Amino acid sequence: MTDISTTPTSQRGLVVAPTTGRLRPVPMTDVTITGGFWGDRQATNARATLRHCLEWMERLGWVGNFDRAAEGREAPSAGREFADSEIYKLLEALAWESGRSGDAWVEQTFQDLSARVVAAQQEDGYLNTRFGGPGQQPRWSDLEWGHELYCAGHMIQAAVARARTAGRDAFVEAAIHVADHVCDVFGADGDQRVCGHPEIEVALVELARVTGDERYRTQAALFIERRGDGTLHDPDVPASYFLDDLHVRDADVLRGHAVRALYLAAGAVDLAVDRGDAELSDALRTQWHNTVAHRTYLTGGMGSRHEGESFGDDFELPSDRAYSETCAGVGSIMFSWRLLLADGEERYADLIERTLYNVIATSPDEQGTAFFYVNPLQRNVPGTPAAVDEPSERAASSQRAPWFAVSCCPTNVARTLASLTAYVATVDDDGLQLHQYAEGRIDTTLPDGRTVRLEVATDYPLDGRVRVVVAEDAPEPWTLTLRVPGWAAGSATVDAGEGAETVDGGSVAIRRAWRAGDVVTLDLPTQPRLVAPDERIDALRGTVAVERGPLVLCAESIDQDADRVDAIQVLPGAEPTADGATDAALDAVAVDAPERDWPYAASPAHDAQRPGTVRLRPYHQWAERGPSTMRVWLPLADAATAQA
Repeated sequence: MTDISTTPTSQRGLVVAPTTGRLRPVPMTDVTITGGFWGDRQATNARATLRHCLEWMERLGWVGNFDRAAEGREAPSAGREFADSEIYKLLEALAWESGRSGDAWVEQTFQDLSARVVAAQQEDGYLNTRFGGPGQQPRWSDLEWGHELYCAGHMIQAAVARARTAGRDAFVEAAIHVADHVCDVFGADGDQRVCGHPEIEVALVELARVTGDERYRTQAALFIERRGDGTLHDPDVPASYFLDDLHVRDADVLRGHAVRALYLAAGAVDLAVDRGDAELSDALRTQWHNTVAHRTYLTGGMGSRHEGESFGDDFELPSDRAYSETCAGVGSIMFSWRLLLADGEERYADLIERTLYNVIATSPDEQGTAFFYVNPLQRNVPGTPAAVDEPSERAASSQRAPWFAVSCCPTNVARTLASLTAYVATVDDDGLQLHQYAEGRIDTTLPDGRTVRLEVATDYPLDGRVRVVVAEDAPEPWTLTLRVPGWAAGSATVDAGEGAETVDGGSVAIRRAWRAGDVVTLDLPTQPRLVAPDERIDALRGTVAVERGPLVLCAESIDQDADRVDAIQVLPGAEPTADGATDAALDAVAVDAPERDWPYAASPAHDAQRPGTVRLRPYHQWAERGPSTMRVWLPLADAATAQA
């Protein structure tokens, strides 16, 4: 049995619960998405993805690892050294989904699966199916690659989700026991090393918030401050891969393994906010800004190198070799959401929106049972359909795959979609702020106890109109703030009942003593628009892309007259036109280049070309119809080609 009263009231339903900050998160249970783009995806996640993940992990023996450990059997562990973490991320997704929908299957599955996990815990709190058992390596013997602390962190994250949606049960208590063990081993006078893969830092801070036990926050601080001391060693891997080359507060941009860097940054924000560490907060703001300005793809994707799944140098953003791991998108949202709560600046919500629509929504297929692990912005040859009955290689999969040997992305998508309503709105002493737009309703309270009830009607992003209806009288004035995305600055309008007014960007705030039935309408421009890259991005010089609202568009060969997408060149001066609710078209030429003995010449070759139109569709839909070539960034035809 669980008892939600064991969780502080102020934290119930929260994915993140900072002790201070400019904004306060609205509990996910106070927001309901009733349909539309995200409503459909949440329903698919609940109906199909959660079951899909469980079925694969049962079939491959990843769940069975816990049964073997509980029985003390000596046998090889199924899966990779971090397979435990996937069960924990699924448990986190189940916890959020049970709290969101109350689905009976979801709740029963959480109880059954978590019981199998708890049964494997050792008496002193240690819990890992890969180490410390009969015939296995000793505990904590491979912090570079063993992922023991990483797995413990994901278990604690799942327990925080459970505590904030259902209360403290046996699984939550087991995770607390794990955290106590970690503090005993790695405390101030203990083992001074850190984990090769950050994650436990963000988990420990959240556990401190749930339990009120400062010991966990102190341990998170120890891990964060130790990183950069060079305790991790692998002669074949640079220290920057592990983020062990610089102390967190000394870095000015994210580097190394992208997911590791983003998880660490999220945990560091949590620590800085709770402890009022202005120096650390400033360093993290600088890292966010420089990473977004110099190392982030148009889609919001992060990580440009396959080697090390890592960030590249500034402006190293090749489309065809983009790694842009789905998990890095999840980590980016975690980092940005925490900074939004701390500072209240809508630029963080802008990046969350971009990443949600163009990375998170891109990974799963329409059925929610196949996924992209990496998200390139260009595909030069048609992909190969993934095997349906065995795991695929993560980076080698050129089509969405049902499962991977390293299957961190499906479970990460599942927990993000299950908790999506937590990222919609915030409150402060003056009112409520809407950051993400979806059909639904909000029923919450302001810090002073006043009730706010809103209904949101929108078909966003298919349509740019967002209609917010106040559903309850307010005896005292409060402020409704609506985010205006950066791409809509100067062309968005808002009508609060007194006529439409143009909004420059950032946000629009309306303060009044609201009456039930009052309506505020925000109109965001969703006609197609051209985007040009920074000239310092060598890989993109001489190209353009097209966006509609928050959606990045792409060209797929299946929609074109040309055999290859890379044969299409956009005519100078061409302007995109709308084609239906989400698609677009551009005047272009298709260049037919003959095969040559040598691919270089003294002057550019002007090959045979024919006029035509390039048709574009949302990037998140690419490869849904089967193998194809694809491009987000389209080359511009030079004057000679355009006139030929």
